Amino acid sequence: MIQTPKNISPSSTSLSFLSKWQKIIDKESTYELQVLKAKNTWGKSNKTMDDVKSKLRQMSNNTSRCNYCEDSYSDEIEHIYPKDLYPEKTYVWDNYIYACGPCNGPKSNKFSLINSNNELIDITPPRIKPENYVYTRPPKLPAALINPRDEDPLHYLMLDIITTFYFVPTPNLTPFEEKKAKFTIEVLRLNEREYLVEARKQAYGNFISRIKEYKQAKIDSRSQNELDQMKSNLLRLNHITVWEEIKRSRNHIPEITNLFNSIPEVINW
Repeated sequence: MIQTPKNISPSSTSLSFLSKWQKIIDKESTYELQVLKAKNTWGKSNKTMDDVKSKLRQMSNNTSRCNYCEDSYSDEIEHIYPKDLYPEKTYVWDNYIYACGPCNGPKSNKFSLINSNNELIDITPPRIKPENYVYTRPPKLPAALINPRDEDPLHYLMLDIITTFYFVPTPNLTPFEEKKAKFTIEVLRLNEREYLVEARKQAYGNFISRIKEYKQAKIDSRSQNELDQMKSNLLRLNHITVWEEIKRSRNHIPEITNLFNSIPEVINW
């Protein structure tokens, strides 16, 4: 799960259009009408949304990889807070990430909050609304889903790069943080899809190989431009969380410890 950079934004013109469209929703007199307006206005292709997608692509390591799984090609604007529940966030730039279909589809409107007793409150709306369905605005409680726009997923999640290559909650979390970690892993199916687990294993091997190549390049006195290019190529590989976990776990795996001791500058990549 990728934490997005904060220094990328659509043009001021695009942000102005987003704000204008959001005001159209906000002026509806009831929550129900706001939800319906959000659903009916969303999905139109135009220059503003093309600009939004372009910037989300840049935030995805410029490789258009899904912010959630880091594996599949992403081409969908994902509302972190679903517009069916939070119409007031439909056209809010900070509520967007780039996601792939295999993540965005199953997640859909699944959403939970955490109350003061650290209990999950499921607020997922039904896919098919019964005739007597009452649209109810969600309570003002913290979201259970980790928000990569303003939270560091690696604070909550640790990737086991020794045995399973599964995500697990980071040790020593508070009960509230552990609840967020477990909900995020479950709702995004980060450990259930075996191809993701296998891809992380392959990414681990790729990163280690690239570091060994870099080490050899330094021994061979290759130019600084070549070394910089090797660094750039490494940081554009898929599953960058694997790389971040390699750095974080460097003192617990002898092979990595020895590598990093010989080329300590890579710790800051």
